[in-house]
Amino acid sequence: MSDRVGGETAPEHGRRMTRTKPSSITDARRGARLAAVQALYQMEISGGGVKSTVREYLDHRLGEDSETGPLETADVDFFRALVEGVVEEQALIDASIKLRLAKGWRLDRIDSIVRAAVRVATFELLRRADVPVAVVIDEYVGIVNAFFDGPEGGFTNGLLDRLARELNANDLRQLTS
Repeated sequence: MSDRVGGETAPEHGRRMTRTKPSSITDARRGARLAAVQALYQMEISGGGVKSTVREYLDHRLGEDSETGPLETADVDFFRALVEGVVEEQALIDASIKLRLAKGWRLDRIDSIVRAAVRVATFELLRRADVPVAVVIDEYVGIVNAFFDGPEGGFTNGLLDRLARELNANDLRQLTS
C-alpha cells in the first residue's frame, strides 16, 4: 500500500483530518474525498450508519488532535455532501456501476476500498456539475493508487472513464436532479 494521493501524502486508515483553513480549495476537496472514501469503507466494514459515521468524522477525525494539532485539510461541507449523497443515491450509483462492469464481475467482487472510491466518484459524476469529469476521475484514481500498488488504479480509471462516457455525465446530472 502506497501513502501518496495525487502528489500529496495520504493518511492511512484511521488518521484524522482537520477543519483548519485550507491552503486551497483543491487540497480541501482532496482531503474531503479521501475522508469520504474512508468513511464509506468504515461503514461497510462496521455496519455503522451514515449519521453516526459522519458525526464521528466531524467530531473526531476532522478536528485538531490536542497533542499533534492539524493532521490534514478537508472541506467538511463537501465531505458531508459526498458521504450523505452516496448513501442517499446508492441504488442509482450501484446500478450505474454494475452496468459497466465486465461480464462475470459483480460489485461485491471489487475490493471494498476501490468500491467506496468508485461509489463516491460516481456520485460526483452524477450530482456535482461544479466538478469537471477529468478532475473526478483523476482524484479517485489517485486515492485508489494511494492504497494499492497493483492494477486497482487502472481498473478504477477504466471503470470511471467508461461511466463518464456512457452516462454522458453533464446531461445525466440535469435529468436526474
